[in-house]
Amino acid sequence: MTLPTSGLSGASAAAAAAGASTPEKSKTLGDRDTFLKLLVAQLKYQDPSKPADSTQFLAQTAQFTQVEKLEGIADMLKGQQLITASSLVGKTVEYMTPDGAKLNGVISAAKLNGDSEPMLRIGGAEVPLSKVTEVQEIKPDAPGATAKP
Repeated sequence: MTLPTSGLSGASAAAAAAGASTPEKSKTLGDRDTFLKLLVAQLKYQDPSKPADSTQFLAQTAQFTQVEKLEGIADMLKGQQLITASSLVGKTVEYMTPDGAKLNGVISAAKLNGDSEPMLRIGGAEVPLSKVTEVQEIKPDAPGATAKP
């Protein structure tokens, strides 16, 4: 099913695209709003003598539902990543720096930055979770604890 562009006025086309241009909305929310606005505009301005094929309309609706479900799964994954990262707070870890050096430190905080992977605060540095190579249960001031250079 294609969108008949000849039937859309300039104001309607601008209104349909407004969801994607609002800066405070996330990209996925804008895409969802844009999809719905375009679908409504398509139904509103279709030629009554040639209505849209119902199977194509149902296919578009199913695709939209799949996208919404995938967004829900992505949100759950972000939550799981934060839980995983926060479970490391207070633990000593070994991690790789961007120049390839291995350092040790205690994780003092964990946070998510939008769509990126969790970041761990180790000392004064922000370290991506993927750079952690070893997790230790011992604290740096515990007897027998050693720091690697």
